[in-house]
Amino acid sequence: MATKVLVRPLASVSSANGFMRSFATGPSKPVAHLLRAEPGRRAVQIPRQKVQNAFRRSYAEISPETQRVVKRRSWRFLRWTWRLTYLSVIGGLVYTGYGIYQNRTPAEQVDPDPSKKTLVVLGTGWGSVSLLKKLDTENYNVIVVSPRNYFLFTPLLPSCTTGTIEHRSIMEPIRNFLRHKKAAVKYYEADCTKIDYENKMIYINDDSEIKGSTSATEVPFDMLVVGVGAENATFGIPGVRENGCFLKEVGDAQKIRKRIMDCVETATFKDQSPEEVKRLLHMVVVGGGPTGVEFAGELQDFFENDLRKWVPEIADNFHVTLVEALPNVLPSFSKNLIDYTEQTFKEETIEIRTKTMVKNVTEKYIEAQYTDAQGQKQLEQIPYGLLVWATGNALRPVVKDLMSQIPAQKDSRRGLAVNEYLVVKGTENIWAVGDCAIANYAPTAQVAAQEGAFLARLFNQMAKTEEIETELASLSIAQEKAANKETRDDAFAKIKDLQKRLRRVKSMGPFEYSHQGSLAYIGSEKAVADISWLTGNLATGGQLTYFFWRSAYLSMCFSTRNRILVIMDWMKTQVFGRDVSRE
Repeated sequence: MATKVLVRPLASVSSANGFMRSFATGPSKPVAHLLRAEPGRRAVQIPRQKVQNAFRRSYAEISPETQRVVKRRSWRFLRWTWRLTYLSVIGGLVYTGYGIYQNRTPAEQVDPDPSKKTLVVLGTGWGSVSLLKKLDTENYNVIVVSPRNYFLFTPLLPSCTTGTIEHRSIMEPIRNFLRHKKAAVKYYEADCTKIDYENKMIYINDDSEIKGSTSATEVPFDMLVVGVGAENATFGIPGVRENGCFLKEVGDAQKIRKRIMDCVETATFKDQSPEEVKRLLHMVVVGGGPTGVEFAGELQDFFENDLRKWVPEIADNFHVTLVEALPNVLPSFSKNLIDYTEQTFKEETIEIRTKTMVKNVTEKYIEAQYTDAQGQKQLEQIPYGLLVWATGNALRPVVKDLMSQIPAQKDSRRGLAVNEYLVVKGTENIWAVGDCAIANYAPTAQVAAQEGAFLARLFNQMAKTEEIETELASLSIAQEKAANKETRDDAFAKIKDLQKRLRRVKSMGPFEYSHQGSLAYIGSEKAVADISWLTGNLATGGQLTYFFWRSAYLSMCFSTRNRILVIMDWMKTQVFGRDVSRE
C-alpha cells in the first residue's frame, strides 16, 4: 500500500525566506516536525538539504515582478523605521531643550499674602524637598531654613568618592526650584539652634564663614515641618569621629577621595616599610548596609580599572575589607541576593567580616571583637589606611531639645514619634519627616520622599478646607439676609455643593508607605535589586540589573540638568577612566 505524504505549502514568499534562513546553518538533521501528517497518513522524515533545495527552487520560480514587490515593501518598511527613529530622537531633543529653557527662564512670582499662615520647613533633604516640590505655595507664607542650600541625591554619593561621578552632578540648588513656585518662598541659609514649641518660634544662626551685622535671629511660625535628618551614629565607640570618615554629605565624599589618594601616594614613598605599605593600602569599610556595600564595590572598581593601571606597584597590597556586626550584609534584602553579593565580593577579592563588632578606633588600627569557630570571643587589631564609617543614625541636638519640651515624647529614643498623619505626638502644629521621625518605617530616602509628598497633599487640602469653610460661612450669612425665596434657594444650592466638596477634601486617609524596592551596586558592573512586583517581590542580580540600577537612579534624579550631568560623567569615566589626582 502506497504511503501518502502531505507537505503543506508556505503561506507567503516572506515565510519561505524565513525558513530558508533558518535552514541555512547547522548540520543536516531530520525535519519531521515541519511536516504535518493528516489522520490516516504517516509523516516521512526528509533530510534538511532536500528541504533547503526545494525552498530555493520555489523562490527562484517566483516571477521578477513579485520579487520587486517584495523588495519594494522591505525597503518601505526600513525607510519608515528609520524615519520614526530619527523623528523620535528629534522629539526627545526638543522636549529636553524645552525643559532646559523652562528651568533657565522662571516666571514672575507673586508676593506672599500676609494674611496666610506661616509655614516653616527645616532642612533640604529628601522629605523637605519632596514637600516643597508638590506644595502650592500660594496657600501659605513658606520659609525654608537649612545650612545646606542644595538638595543632594545621596544614592549616588558613593560614586563621588572615586570620581565616577562629580559631586556637583548630583546637587540641585534649592533656589533653582523654589524660584519656579507660583508664590515666592523665603530661604535662609542657617542652622536652627532651637525650636520653642510654646511660643511658636525657631531660633536660627548663620554659621557660614562670611557674616553680616546679624548672624542670629528668630522666626515665628504657625506650622512647622521638621526635616533636619540625622547625624552619624558612633555608638559611643572611642576614636571613630576623630579617625574615621563618614559618608553622608558632599564634604565627606571629598575627604574620602583625598584620603584614598594620600594612602596610595604615601605607600609608594621612598624606603616605605612593607608592613606600612600593607597598612596604608588596607581600606576598611564599617557597615554592611547599601551605603557600605556600594562604596566597597566602587572602591574595588577604582582599583581594578584605574589604580592598578597607573600605579602598578600597589597591585599586590591594595585590599578592601567590609566589617559588619550582623550575620550578613544587606540585611533588608532577600537571602539569595545576600548570597549573590557575598559571592560577588569573594570574586572581587573584597573580604567580608560579619559578626565583627568594632570596640575601639586608633589612628592606625581598629580593635574588633569576633567569634571564632569554637564560639569564643576574640579581640583583634586590624590595621588600616582608610576607615569609612557607614552605619547608624543619631539624633541632632535641635531634635533632642524639642523632644525634651514635649511630655508625650519622653519615651521616644530614636527620633520624634509621629502619628499616622506625621504630626509630632503631643503637638498640633508640628510635623516631622525623614530620619528625624519615627513612623515605623526604615530610615531611607524612599520613605522620606513619600512622607514629604503626603504632607504636601495634606497641606494643600487643609488650605482648600479653610477656603471652603470661609465661603460656607459667608453663604450662610447671605442666605439669612436674602430678601426673596429665589435668592435663598440659590444660596442653599451653593451651600450643598460646597459641603459635598468639603467632604471630599476631608476624606484624605493617613500616610501609607508603598515600598517600591531596594537597589544596591556591588561592583564589577553588577547590582542587586529587590523590587515589589504585583503581589510579590522580584529578586534579581547581575549585569542586566546593573543597567536597571543605572536607569532607575537616573530617573530619580531631581532635574533634567542632573540627569544630563550624570550621563556625561558616566560617559567620561567609560572613555577616559577615573582621575587619579589627589584633588
